[in-house]
Amino acid sequence: MDPATTTVRPAADRRRELLPAMRALLRVFCVLTALAVLALLVQPGRTADVFAWTIAPPATAAFLGAGYAAGFTLVLLSLRDPVWARSRVAVLTILVFTLLTLVATLVHLDRLHLQPEFADAPLLARGAAWFWTGVYVLIPVAMAVVLVLQERAPGTDPPRRAPVPVPLRAALGAESVVLLAVGALLSVAPADTTALWPWPLTPFTARVVGAWLIAFGVATALAALAGDLERLRTAAVAYTVFGVLVLAVVAVHAGDVGWDRPSAWALVVVAAAIAGTGAAGWRLAPAPGRHRP
Repeated sequence: MDPATTTVRPAADRRRELLPAMRALLRVFCVLTALAVLALLVQPGRTADVFAWTIAPPATAAFLGAGYAAGFTLVLLSLRDPVWARSRVAVLTILVFTLLTLVATLVHLDRLHLQPEFADAPLLARGAAWFWTGVYVLIPVAMAVVLVLQERAPGTDPPRRAPVPVPLRAALGAESVVLLAVGALLSVAPADTTALWPWPLTPFTARVVGAWLIAFGVATALAALAGDLERLRTAAVAYTVFGVLVLAVVAVHAGDVGWDRPSAWALVVVAAAIAGTGAAGWRLAPAPGRHRP
């Protein structure tokens, strides 16, 4: 190759890729979310034996499992796409969820199976409690540090080339308001959830449910503000998964749902809207091609 004819593009012109540290962190979170899905979505009635704390009714565990399944999808797709601009929303979503869950964990340490009153709990459940605590202390800190390094990495984001249609942006914005409002109320006043949720929640589970709602509310808001279908695609796929799985949870655990409460039907409508807007964004977004620096 003739050096005289070789053009070396400056770092500022290159598309930023995920740093090795970010990839490693996302891989760890991918494994953790998969474990949570197995414990909560697959066997929601066994949390006293296999999870960090006992969750009842099973509909709550399954709902949290649906959140983790969507988080798994979010992380897995981010790992498959090297362009940071298309993973930024996913990472910020994870950061918000882990920070809020850390707060909920610290406030409700007494409910974890690591307490002396749970000395007779299965070893797996007690080990899960220590593991949960360690994960939610370390992951948010590591995520925040790596996020700063990622944003400071040389290079620029690719241009926005696929505008999000105005109706879809409006729908995402409206859903974001609902998710953030309900999530905030569950987090701030977890003891008063009767009117907000169609089945009973403990203060701890209310705060973790609220963490997922706030995280996805932030994700939808960022997706609407970004206004680019390429950057929306990863979040849209995960958003679809979340909506579909929440509908499945409500159907499978219908006996736990208070169908006489308006919140039950509101949850069904919102979950259907989430699945619909997610699918629309997924369908409209161009499939990511091979990354070229």
